[in-house]
Amino acid sequence: MATYHAIAAIGQAIVSLLDDQCPRPEFAGAQFLVFQASDFTDNTSRAKEGASLYLYRVAVNSTRRNLPPCRTPDGRLYRPPMPLDLYYLLTPWAETAEKQQLLLGFCMRTLEDMTILPTNLLNRFHYSPDTETFREGEMVELVSDPISLQDLTSIWYPFMPNVHLSVGYVARMVAIASTLQETEAPPVQTRVFDFGKAGVS
Repeated sequence: MATYHAIAAIGQAIVSLLDDQCPRPEFAGAQFLVFQASDFTDNTSRAKEGASLYLYRVAVNSTRRNLPPCRTPDGRLYRPPMPLDLYYLLTPWAETAEKQQLLLGFCMRTLEDMTILPTNLLNRFHYSPDTETFREGEMVELVSDPISLQDLTSIWYPFMPNVHLSVGYVARMVAIASTLQETEAPPVQTRVFDFGKAGVS
């Protein structure tokens, strides 16, 4: 399970992966950035060439909502983790439609080749000096997720007429660990049945 820093770390890991794998000099000046909503209308927030990753939805995974409490290696018991699904919009940016589509092809092929984000990539960005965001051996599954026309329209409507070609992805089952310990009663040692000793008045 990961700390609450995981949401930020996953987005940074994805754009870092794209930047590492980017074929240069074909996309010599390409930049890969994590966006917030206001960046879509601010031309200074993005390069002329590259791709943006926008986290547009976060949902608790309903199929795994009731996970059991978590016990650490030292024996302490913590409240159940919170399983999250993170929904992203990946948008290529370029001065021509052809270059934009070339960038999209590169991004999609790269993410399809790395559907499991490994621990060393996820922990590349440190948000806490004391602990890693993800524990040893923890990974995140990232898969293509078709966006409905209604959702796509809702996302892009505020940015009209700056609508751009985009594709959706979801990071599944990101388990956010709790920092609250569960109280544990001591184990039962013996059973005492006193029914036969009840006095008769």
